[in-house]
Amino acid sequence: MTDTIYVLNGPNLNLLGMREPEIYGSDTLDDIAGMLEDRGRELGLAIDMRQSNHEGHLIDWMHEAQARDAKAILLNSGAYTHTSLALYDCIRSIRTPVIEVHISNPHAREEYRRHSYVGMAAKGTIAGFGALSYVLALEAAARL
Repeated sequence: MTDTIYVLNGPNLNLLGMREPEIYGSDTLDDIAGMLEDRGRELGLAIDMRQSNHEGHLIDWMHEAQARDAKAILLNSGAYTHTSLALYDCIRSIRTPVIEVHISNPHAREEYRRHSYVGMAAKGTIAGFGALSYVLALEAAARL
């Protein structure tokens, strides 16, 4: 097993910092990457952070994480969380543990956001702590 943590981000997360800051805060994906790289260094972990608006890319990257024997995957699949059986099947099909991450708390939002296909397959979920959710997920991954 390598000491690499894949951090995969789904649709519209490239707009963090601009998109609905009252919900998602002002941190950009680059800001979050910086936080993760700093904490990763302290934990002896390498961070491989990526974002795509395409579901298939997320699946390909999860397959890659397994092939490269990554320690874990942190996955913020955005809206695909609530709709993607393909992500559910992928997570169930790989050995690499997946931790679901959300900036906001989906359970405190619209009813449709309260169901998570990703969460049904993931090792665990961390949500509702803003950008800190990613750092908390990284700390959890370090302990796996």
